[in-house]
Amino acid sequence: MKLILVFLLISFSSQALEIYPKELIAQTLEKANKQLSLKPVTITATVCSRSAGGKHDFYSEGDYWWPDPTNPDGPYIQRDGETNPENFVAHRIAMIRFSDIVGTLASAYKLSHQKRYSVAAVDHFRAWFIDPETRMNPSLLYAQAIKGKATGRGIGIIDTIHFLEVIKALEALKSQISVDDYAQIVNWFKAYTQWLSTHPYGLAERDALNNHGTCWALQVAVFASFTGNAALVDFCRKRYMQVFIPNQMDLNGSFPLELKRTKPYGYSLFNLDIMATLAHVLQVWDWNMADGRGIQKGIQFLLPYIQDKSQWKYPADIMFFDQWPIAQSCLFFAGVHGNKVAMNTWKKLNHFPSNPEVVRNSPIRNPILWYSLANQ
Repeated sequence: MKLILVFLLISFSSQALEIYPKELIAQTLEKANKQLSLKPVTITATVCSRSAGGKHDFYSEGDYWWPDPTNPDGPYIQRDGETNPENFVAHRIAMIRFSDIVGTLASAYKLSHQKRYSVAAVDHFRAWFIDPETRMNPSLLYAQAIKGKATGRGIGIIDTIHFLEVIKALEALKSQISVDDYAQIVNWFKAYTQWLSTHPYGLAERDALNNHGTCWALQVAVFASFTGNAALVDFCRKRYMQVFIPNQMDLNGSFPLELKRTKPYGYSLFNLDIMATLAHVLQVWDWNMADGRGIQKGIQFLLPYIQDKSQWKYPADIMFFDQWPIAQSCLFFAGVHGNKVAMNTWKKLNHFPSNPEVVRNSPIRNPILWYSLANQ
């Protein structure tokens, strides 16, 4: 522990040390040490016979779609909020694993400057984006398919929110990655960002009215920033100010469309996490509409229910209600932008959830990777 603190005192300001708890630092390093020996697993490791794509195409199936009891061999039917455990999710699990590993290793490197963490992470980057045998194609044509209805849907674009921390890990480890490898990865994300912003699936997701629209914008903003596309970053900024806040947020700071879902608490937390990350990345945290709506109004609405879930005035989620909240990223970003109550709440909550559904809906797991912008 003393050695860890020496590294931190060299690397970070007193403000950064105050924000990131020592206990969390120790836990992050411990987790990274366990991941050092893990080998890359990409989507090519598992093939689903129901996929209309090839070995290098990401494939997943819609969570809330089930066999029709009246027609077992026919098209699936929807049961909103109820996840079908029989659907194919191996590629999504592999992507989450990838994001978790490189996010943790990059955090450990940022905290300790020990090259063993960066060396281990590079193997995973190469496997996913460079190696011709294991790389993923830079498109999402076959995500969230539905048996008997669709070979893929634009709604599946939300699956790649787990590439967000892959980008932050790449940025943190840039000095440790060869120039050629880094350039190839940048080109991969250029191609994927182009696909996201031009393919009909991407355009449909861009125009979604709920959390799917905000997830599209956050991905495009982060990927475009990584690849040097300032015009797309600016487009996302305008979208946040002109579309998301005006159309998704009520005057009290809630998200009415999320509150109407069968999991209103979890969806409200998720969308606020995404919105807060957008406001942070796009540097519009202090922007508000004339009527007061903005990210701080959203924090103001949900924070009391995060501090004490028993005060929640809306229906309980039909699944996983007891698993929330965790150390929501919206609290961290609110904290680094001056909300001490939010930061203190974030420090006290669970930073390492194990429930797969919670992990899937928590793409920002290593906020230390996002800290440089907050300190500007």
